[in-house]
Amino acid sequence: MKTLKNLLVIALISVSMMACKNDAKPEVKTVETEVTSEANTAEAKQLDPNATYAKAEFGIEGMTCAMGCAKTIEKKIAKMDGVKSAKVDFEKEIAMVEYDEAKVTTNSLEEAVAKAGDTYKVKDMKTVESFSSEKHECSASCDKASCANKTEAEKMACAKDCKKDCCAKKA
Repeated sequence: MKTLKNLLVIALISVSMMACKNDAKPEVKTVETEVTSEANTAEAKQLDPNATYAKAEFGIEGMTCAMGCAKTIEKKIAKMDGVKSAKVDFEKEIAMVEYDEAKVTTNSLEEAVAKAGDTYKVKDMKTVESFSSEKHECSASCDKASCANKTEAEKMACAKDCKKDCCAKKA
């Protein structure tokens, strides 16, 4: 009888352990999300080839870092409809924007900077022919660093297109 009780207890324990085993597979749900990247946004944003593009250059006060402040403002402006290019230089505290005059105004650029952060203020907004950071070649008599490694022929070839003071023809 004792052996029968022991076998019955072992059988009962075995059955209860087998019954408690959970073989249920976890439920997998697929959720669709829309992923956008800057490359996709740039492709979707088509520029009008017949548009008249203007260049604006302005100072930005209130930036404290290159990655947080300058890049945030640059991305905010670049996402605007009608903006061809936007560059914010943290060291010089200036922004350079090329935009479609029919879609973007200087006021809308100011508003975009203000929306990027409460501490950012636009100063000295001006429309320019070329950005101040664009490289220009100098005349043969120029002693600026940008002309140091140029031959006389290279300096003279570019002098007629240059608008900088160092390129002014000397009489």
